[in-house]
Amino acid sequence: MDGGGLRLDMNVLDYVLLALYFATVLGVGFAARRAIRTSVDFFLSGRSLPAWVTGLAFVSANLGALEIIGMAANGAQYGMMTVHYYWIGAVPAMVFLGIVMMPFYYGSKVRSVPEYLRLRFNRPTHLLNAISFALAQVLIAGVNLYALALIMQALLGWPLWVAIVVGAAIVLAYILLGGLSGAIYNEVLQFFVILAGLIPITVIGLVKVGGVNGLLDAVRGSKLGEAGLHAWADTAGTDNPLGAQWWGIVFGLGFVLSFGYWTTNFAEVQRALSARNMSAARRTPIIAAYPKLLIPAVTVIPGLIALVTVKGLGADTGDLQYNNAIPLLMRDLLPNGVLGVAVTGLIASFMAGMAANVSGFNTVVSYDIWQAYIQRDRTDDHYLRVGRVATVVGVLIGIGTAFIAAGFSNIMNYIQALFSLFNAPLFGTFIVGMFWKRMTAWAGFWSLLVGTLGALATYLLYQGGVIDFNSDLEESFWGAGIAFLLVLVVAAVVTPMTSPKPERELRGLVSGLGGVDLHGDTLVGDRVWYRNPVLLGVVAVVLAILFYIPVF
Repeated sequence: MDGGGLRLDMNVLDYVLLALYFATVLGVGFAARRAIRTSVDFFLSGRSLPAWVTGLAFVSANLGALEIIGMAANGAQYGMMTVHYYWIGAVPAMVFLGIVMMPFYYGSKVRSVPEYLRLRFNRPTHLLNAISFALAQVLIAGVNLYALALIMQALLGWPLWVAIVVGAAIVLAYILLGGLSGAIYNEVLQFFVILAGLIPITVIGLVKVGGVNGLLDAVRGSKLGEAGLHAWADTAGTDNPLGAQWWGIVFGLGFVLSFGYWTTNFAEVQRALSARNMSAARRTPIIAAYPKLLIPAVTVIPGLIALVTVKGLGADTGDLQYNNAIPLLMRDLLPNGVLGVAVTGLIASFMAGMAANVSGFNTVVSYDIWQAYIQRDRTDDHYLRVGRVATVVGVLIGIGTAFIAAGFSNIMNYIQALFSLFNAPLFGTFIVGMFWKRMTAWAGFWSLLVGTLGALATYLLYQGGVIDFNSDLEESFWGAGIAFLLVLVVAAVVTPMTSPKPERELRGLVSGLGGVDLHGDTLVGDRVWYRNPVLLGVVAVVLAILFYIPVF
């Protein structure tokens, strides 16, 4: 097959399925609206949701453009090495968040990740993180919105600006109506819609190439060759599709980038903070880890199928860019009806990702910037109104940042650069502050600032040709690692020069000082053995290790 055009031959049935989805999404927003009476209802669902709902929302919030389009693009470009983003680059960090970090977040009753930094360190650290987080969310929302618009333009023939406005308007509507509950219940719906769209692509694609063995043989004969079928082969050096060494994968991706994203990214943590009790909050990311283990089957495998069935895939511009791997397969493989489900699933993934960004943005702007620094002692209704205005502003800025994303042929590379800049230094500051009680408030501020500037300098020097890496992704690994190490160095240097907080102010915020009650709000049903967060987490990590064996 050649690239041809991307336009899909959608019929009335396909459009009816798409319209039904849009109507359902808005209906969920209207239904959730009735439960909103306070700002905590709007921003944190009144801390009332069960673990299975928050767990599915947790993984669905991550199934945006990065996941569906980006990981399929990486599957085609880098082969099975892409599974590192799941099995070492997600699951261990999700388990760590649930077992180790959620007790501090949920137990301290903070409303956001930046608010934790205010309590642990000081207001300058809090403000720095609030501003950087808000900026990161509108940039990533722009990626999701741009990808959604590109898909709607290419597949449905909609003009780009129409697709951007329609996609943004629907996300805006259901968050304005239903707040975080509207976003979360839609994310649960979107999780199943996304799978319903991706599974047929994988199954029909595998049948077309002669099953799993046929795919393996075809990949061996492709430009990736045998290397495309292995995750760890040749990682002692850089002679592999990813151009990365094993220690860069383990430390840069598996530790700094991964833990930085999953444990400190409020767009994700917010889902766990909305859980009804400590047990549900701890289980939220761990429940999410189980579907995360299996997602490569519907992202990486379709990427490999596209590599071997679409001639010329991997062009720098036009329809044959790696980013179009999934849309090209939809065009070539799916019959009408199934096509409508797949398009709906793709659109659902972008909306889920953007909704997570916007709901995180409106909470931090309202609580951590407006309430903390602009209008301190106003009524709860005032902050609820601010939250709704912030939602509109976030979506409008997201429309603007969508055009920044247009400058990157592989949006995965762009997002990983953002993560190394915003998440890696934040994780370093968090992890040291959470486990080293002596770390001072100003050590927190300067660690976060210098780490962020270090990651930015690495990226700019790479873009300017001053320093060289084998790929954009390798730069992200290095940028993240450098940021993390700078945080450690600055914390070690500044702490002895400044005064620590008294221990009584750190109870419930720092490990080893007590103040965290893991069982006080436990429901009877939470005490059964199979709901134990530690057991669930250990099983997830063991499965991640076992999954590597066939593709080692």
